[in-house]
Amino acid sequence: MRWLTHLLLRAIAAAGFALTFWHFVVWATGVPGFILPGPARVGAALWDKAPLLWEHAQFTAVNLLTGLAAGVALGVVTALNLALSPGARVLLRPMLIFAQAVPVFALAPILTLWLGYGAASKIVIVMLVIYFPVTSAFFDGLMRLPAPMSDLALMMRATPLRRLVLLQVPHALPALGSGLRLAVVYAPFAVIIGEWVGASRGLGYLMLLANGRGQTDLMFAALFVLAAISFLLFAALETLAKGIRA
Repeated sequence: MRWLTHLLLRAIAAAGFALTFWHFVVWATGVPGFILPGPARVGAALWDKAPLLWEHAQFTAVNLLTGLAAGVALGVVTALNLALSPGARVLLRPMLIFAQAVPVFALAPILTLWLGYGAASKIVIVMLVIYFPVTSAFFDGLMRLPAPMSDLALMMRATPLRRLVLLQVPHALPALGSGLRLAVVYAPFAVIIGEWVGASRGLGYLMLLANGRGQTDLMFAALFVLAAISFLLFAALETLAKGIRA
């Protein structure tokens, strides 16, 4: 776990530098607090509004994790089917590329209209945003089997399924890891966009509510909570990847 300690130390050092620079900018410019509150004000909002932030953070985190799990599962299954079936590659891959060309965030109001202001629309938005990166990264890894391994499978007369399971999937795991790293970066952004478009709970909803009331310190506090969730997701993914490689 030494690498995790190093990651935490780097994160703390970066946060300390950012907070110091932030405090200096606020002090030097004298910018009004309703435009850019200082770190002390945001810290006070974090402390004073902790129950409120916790309530909304739970809603956001559940939607984020559910959409992330669904998008990863769907992406992995799709990539496996594409690698196994030439017909699926002919029919489905152009559709995937076309679907990715349409900005998912432009569909957010439609998804909210269809699925309502609850959790379902946020989960679907997250799932759609991360689906293509996971599918594309894993599929590329599956199709880039080294020539010696491919020749070995041919010599052993391995069936397409055995070739996929025994050779292609293990070789493609690093590519899947790259896709998952993109997923944990995109997912928090996606769930917040979904909550901005339409929600009655969540950190995105709380940020809009605070903005309408001029509570900039609460907006920053909600943003920091979202950043903490994103960091925990990334750290969990790196821990899992380290465990698999070990």
